Amino acid sequence: MDWSIIDVVSWVLIIIGGFSVIAGAIGVLRFPDVYTRMHAASITDTLGAGTIIVGLILQAGLTLVSAKLFLILIFIFFTSPTSSFALAHAALSSGIKPILDNDLLKDD
Repeated sequence: MDWSIIDVVSWVLIIIGGFSVIAGAIGVLRFPDVYTRMHAASITDTLGAGTIIVGLILQAGLTLVSAKLFLILIFIFFTSPTSSFALAHAALSSGIKPILDNDLLKDD
């Protein structure tokens, strides 16, 4: 098999992105309140999708597909943090209080 540097780098980026998306999913399942779950989902969504898309851009080369992937990447980098902020603001406005460390210790 003929492996080039671009193939190796792109697959490393795709694997890192997949790992971060899985770590975010575990964080969504394990964290106690809506704010920490949203933080885990938004950070890993942006990082995971970003690295996966950069890996796919490297695989596609200089084509129309890579230009479309780049536009998707820009769209994700703007919309993911904005939607996370909007969800956090809506949760705070509706009266959902964040769980503090002291609240977790009282249950034990």
